[in-house]
Amino acid sequence: MDKAKVEQYIQIAQRYYEQNQTQDQIAQDMGLSRPSVSRILQYCKDKNIVQVKVVNPFVNFEDSERLLEQKYKLRKVLIAKSPSDNDMVIMQSISAKAASYLNDSVCNSDVIGVCWGRTLYTIAKLLTPRMVKGVKVVQLKGGVSYSLYNTHAKEILDTFTQKFNALGYYLPLPTFFSDLKTKQIVEKDPFVNDILELGRTANIAIFTVGAFNADSVIFNLSNISARQRRILEREAVGDIVSRLINSSGKICSKELDERTNGINLDELKAKSQRILVAGGSDKWPAIKAALAGGYANILITDQFTAHFLL
Repeated sequence: MDKAKVEQYIQIAQRYYEQNQTQDQIAQDMGLSRPSVSRILQYCKDKNIVQVKVVNPFVNFEDSERLLEQKYKLRKVLIAKSPSDNDMVIMQSISAKAASYLNDSVCNSDVIGVCWGRTLYTIAKLLTPRMVKGVKVVQLKGGVSYSLYNTHAKEILDTFTQKFNALGYYLPLPTFFSDLKTKQIVEKDPFVNDILELGRTANIAIFTVGAFNADSVIFNLSNISARQRRILEREAVGDIVSRLINSSGKICSKELDERTNGINLDELKAKSQRILVAGGSDKWPAIKAALAGGYANILITDQFTAHFLL
C-alpha cells in the first residue's frame, strides 16, 4: 500500500478514535461509504496501526491503592480482587491477601497483637507455616464472653502461634466487665497485667472492624443498660477491638469504654504496623470511621470497598 493511502487510513483512525467522530461523519467528510470506513478501521486494528487496550479497574488496582494511601494518609493499601460483592466471598479474598502480607512481613522477634472474629480466624487458617524466631502472639482484647456466635478467640491465637513457631499469650478475661471497679481489681493481678502490657507493646496489630446493628456480636456480649443501648443505636457505626465508635472515629460511650478489656484506641494508634483487614458493604461506615480516626496505617480491602472509600 502506498504512503498516501496509509496516511488516509491513519487520518480516518484518528478521527474515529481520537476525535470521537462517527463513521457516518467520516464517510460524508471524506467522500467514502460507511462500510468502507468500517473496513478501514478494521484494517488499522489488524495491522496494529490502532491498538485498543482495555483497562479493567477491578484488576489493576495500583492507582486506587495510591489514591487511598494519599486520601487517608496510609502507609500501605492492598486491594484484593473479589469475584463478587458477596460478603463471605469478600472476606475470603481479603483474608487471603492479609495472610500473604503477614507471611512476607513478619520477622524475628515481632510481637503480633490479634483480635477475634471470623475474618481473623480465616486469616489464621490461610497463613503459611514459617520458622521465624522469637515471635510472640498476644490477644489485644478479652475473648471470654457469652455470645450466640463463635468468636474463635482461642483458635485464632493457637493457629497464629503454630504458623509462626511463636509463643502465645491468651487473655482469659471477658470483653466487657460488669463494672469498672471489678475491671480495675482484675487488672492489678501481675499475670493479667503482664499480658495487657505485652499487648500494648506489640509492634504489629492485625484487626478488623465490626458493623454495628442489633445482630452484631458485640451488641450481644455484655450487660449493656437500656440507656447505653439507646446511645449506641443512635451513634455507633461499628467497633474496633471492641471499642464502639461513631462516624468520626470517636468513642460513643465513655462508660462502656471504661469497662472494655484490652488495649484502648490510643494504644492501638501507637503501634508501628496497624493492619486493618475489612470489606463488605455492611462494614463500609465502620471502615470509613476507623480511617477517619487514624487507627490503621495499613489497609487490606476489596475493590468494591475501595471504590466506596474513594
